Amino acid sequence: MTIFTEKVIAVIRAIPEGKVMTYGQIAKCAGSTRGARQVVRILHSLSQKHRLPWHRVINAKGEIAIADPESYELQSFLLRAEGVEIEKDKYVCLERYQFFPDGDPGF
Repeated sequence: MTIFTEKVIAVIRAIPEGKVMTYGQIAKCAGSTRGARQVVRILHSLSQKHRLPWHRVINAKGEIAIADPESYELQSFLLRAEGVEIEKDKYVCLERYQFFPDGDPGF
């Protein structure tokens, strides 16, 4: 496992219940400003093995980006169960629910 992958896993694990982070934000926190697609790959391949809260990761527009209808519904259900409001069936208000590990939105 690469250092980047280990950092991504740690960042995702740190997202608290009721909060979300974006793929790009996670990549940046893990040390790669251009690693958003790698975060997607890591989530896809390692979420189950590492019991990651994958449902707390959304795209930069605040959208649930999963194309598979069943997985989309599951992510939406899990976020709502944590108190996250979903607008227009796919949008999360980043201003309200986005998590910043160091507390600074400018990180």
